Amino acid sequence: MSALRAFIAEREWAQFHSPENLAKSIAIESAELLEEFQWSPEFDTDRVRLELADVLTYCYELADRLGVDPDEIVLEKLEITRAKYPVEAARGRSAKYDQL
Repeated sequence: MSALRAFIAEREWAQFHSPENLAKSIAIESAELLEEFQWSPEFDTDRVRLELADVLTYCYELADRLGVDPDEIVLEKLEITRAKYPVEAARGRSAKYDQL
């Protein structure tokens, strides 16, 4: 995170990185990642890695701006999802939790 903070500070970009703008950027970069798979299941791993890095960068920056720890919120969400999708009912199934 310190490398990301330094990168942004050196360029004085924080002024443009409101939570709203960061959320928009995540959606835009996610679409660019999806575009790598648009017409074929074949994909260029290097291009996918770069687009994924863009998505993750904006996600990390949004978490930082909101003052939340990304690892912590992922673990919290896993606990919520674990309750919705108990192993016994969900293993090997893609059904939504209300259809298990």
